[in-house]
Amino acid sequence: MSAPILRSLAELRALRAAWRAEGARVAVVPTMGALHDGHLSLAAAAKAAADRVIVTIFVNPRQFNDPGDLARYPRTEARDAEKLAPLGVDAIYVPAPDQVYPPGFATSVSVSGVSEGLCGAHRPGHFDGVATVVTKLLLQTGADCAFFGEKDFQQLMVVRRLVRDLDIPVEIVGCPTVREPDGLALSSRNALLPGDVRTTAPALYQALVEARRALEAGTGAGAALATARAAILAAGFAEVEYLELRAAADLAPLEAPDVPARLLVAAHLGGVRLIDNIEVAAR
Repeated sequence: MSAPILRSLAELRALRAAWRAEGARVAVVPTMGALHDGHLSLAAAAKAAADRVIVTIFVNPRQFNDPGDLARYPRTEARDAEKLAPLGVDAIYVPAPDQVYPPGFATSVSVSGVSEGLCGAHRPGHFDGVATVVTKLLLQTGADCAFFGEKDFQQLMVVRRLVRDLDIPVEIVGCPTVREPDGLALSSRNALLPGDVRTTAPALYQALVEARRALEAGTGAGAALATARAAILAAGFAEVEYLELRAAADLAPLEAPDVPARLLVAAHLGGVRLIDNIEVAAR
């Protein structure tokens, strides 16, 4: 049976109050819709960890610095609800924009440090938009735990920091990236890839894997990343926006994986911006 779709904060609060009276543990999975198996894995993890699960669907205008990108973002609410039905989530919150940003809304949440560099350097204002909407959704849902994918690793770090800094009483759970059989990280943006370049897309992940192998074998970061960048461009990507080695704990730049690390990349293929990241063990 499909979960009820709630469109107003009043509806959400009424349902949340009933669950609170039951003593239920509530989880939230914030999304922008266009759900794929990665999102569904988050909902399944939430369902296993909580008594009640809310999936939010809100295409947040404040995290898009390109109006064209916002206009192109897939919106598939009916299909999303169908995909969630077998998982038994308890509510789907699809707020109208004025339920998140009412008239006169004048507050922005900004997280320094972990939001700087990487996507933050190339998408001005993006993480302010993310931090603001996530803060709103965590407070509106009153969730005890919230589930985010590790594919957007910098976003996960921003969310963990804002929750810690603002004393929001919610546990942030990061879940592993889900991939296609060929290695491409699942993303709603994959649907925008032209068919003639889809077979090129896995080269991004393959380059990360080769760079990790080189780093763990003792190759310097400069050489390993240069080789990976060249491989991505040779495969047919138009641009490598960034390819960096960062500390997993705080995203500090690294010259070598002397602590647990992440390789993070953003690149453009067929007019679509793809991101990915993988773990690198400390050596």
